[in-house]
Amino acid sequence: MLNFSDCHKIIEAKLSQLGIAGKKPVELYEPISYFLRLGGKRIRPVSSLLACNLFSDDVTSAIKPALAIEVFHNFTLVHDDIMDNATLRRNKPTVHAKWNDNIAILSGDAMQIVAYQLLGDAKPKLLKSLLTIFNTTALEVCEGQQYDMNFASLDNVSLNDYLHMIELKTSVLLATSLKIGALCGGAPEKEAQKLYEFGRNLGIAFQIKDDYLDVYADQDLFGKTVGGDIAENKKTFLFLKALELAKGEHAAILKRAINNEFTNVSEKIDMIRKVYNELTIPQITCNKIAEFSEKAFEFLADVRVKESRKVNLLEMAQKLINREK
Repeated sequence: MLNFSDCHKIIEAKLSQLGIAGKKPVELYEPISYFLRLGGKRIRPVSSLLACNLFSDDVTSAIKPALAIEVFHNFTLVHDDIMDNATLRRNKPTVHAKWNDNIAILSGDAMQIVAYQLLGDAKPKLLKSLLTIFNTTALEVCEGQQYDMNFASLDNVSLNDYLHMIELKTSVLLATSLKIGALCGGAPEKEAQKLYEFGRNLGIAFQIKDDYLDVYADQDLFGKTVGGDIAENKKTFLFLKALELAKGEHAAILKRAINNEFTNVSEKIDMIRKVYNELTIPQITCNKIAEFSEKAFEFLADVRVKESRKVNLLEMAQKLINREK
């Protein structure tokens, strides 16, 4: 059985062998090579290999589809950085900051094409179903990004709206990674769908945990400024839940934040965090993370393979949920 580290090494090695580095025109291909070298946890492609390994000792058939998912994911990040006007990704300059917007757009487009080329190398008997799943998910990710951008200018975003957005933007790609890996390993559709639901719920829990850590992480462990979401007026699970519960002075403070009436960022973060604490938002958030995590583990428990084969996938999921950074 392969563990997370084994799968991560496979993915990193195969990414380095894509043949993109040194291709011409360099303005098109070097940004792709640069961005893929920035690294990351590689959670999605590793999940694909682990899901494949549930049903097959040979994960070779899942490698190209897993790489397709990772390249597609990175394509979305390149374009997201343009839309968010972000200058750093993994503590390095983003593509549009290092080169320019036009190069970032075109290199991102090329990454998407590379992703489809990799997926096209899947087993012929699986190709149609994998393309259907992949295309559905690709559109959902775009829908999620649009909802996220819409929310920035809306004052009446509900918690259900937010949960739907993060499901589309974040969790469906993890869910699809697991389902595609399972199918490549020979899993029946019914069992592969259980892994999809496992990933969908795990992905939602993962994003809510991100929201939580942005406010309550240990600064030394977190690696970026704690309170960044508050500073940027992002509509996270914590903020929307606080809006739902707030009255009186609490509601007034949150309204000041929405209306950009704070002139001191540190004061804003401290005051919003104080509101969260007084409304027991940390505990409510942790309960919601646990709720989605438990749903995820129920789907994994129902997958019809030996329990011993689930150990590495279960360990990965627990690390994602219990992480402190």
